[in-house]
Amino acid sequence: MGIAERRERERDLQQKRRREQILEAAKRLFHTKGFTVATVEDIAKEAELSPAAIYLYFKNKDDIYVSLNLQLLEYLSDRLEALYLEKDAGPDQKIEALKALFHDIYNFDPLILINLFHLQASDGLKTLPPERLSQLNRLAGKSLRSLARIFDQGKAEGRFAPYPSIALADIVWIMFTGAVLWEESKRMTNPDKDFLKPTLDIALDIFRRGITTP
Repeated sequence: MGIAERRERERDLQQKRRREQILEAAKRLFHTKGFTVATVEDIAKEAELSPAAIYLYFKNKDDIYVSLNLQLLEYLSDRLEALYLEKDAGPDQKIEALKALFHDIYNFDPLILINLFHLQASDGLKTLPPERLSQLNRLAGKSLRSLARIFDQGKAEGRFAPYPSIALADIVWIMFTGAVLWEESKRMTNPDKDFLKPTLDIALDIFRRGITTP
């Protein structure tokens, strides 16, 4: 590797670390102060950078927030792809593994996950820049394809009924989304309630039994 290539690589790594530094600072602030109250200046102070440095990486606060959504969605898509590619687990085991996987996704960042679900269910997608919308659609599509391929495996082995795999993937996503939003709405009146994991576990058990062939 030449000197110019090494310097370019170091510059890319530095830029990646700086973006992550800004996103982590923004995540902390959005949790403590809320998205509406937090400003770019607040994020810069939390990240120990100047506001001008923030604008080198993000257009505005909305761009930072969308980037956090994409970060979580990328984590989800990578986890689902790894589960699909797992060679030592059968289709039934992979459906069972979704219980822990979805709970991990929720714990990764509940606030951003809930925002992502609201974003997908509203007109908010229409206001996203084309580049960000393309990234979101690509990651969401990748996640659903990985889920669908798990059902393809199960059908190929004769374990799952011959329902359309992409429809089954959509149903699992609906269960995950619905459980998170419903449990969150219940916590607004009773913060001590936390039945997300058992609710999801039961839903996936019922779903697996419903598609498993005799």
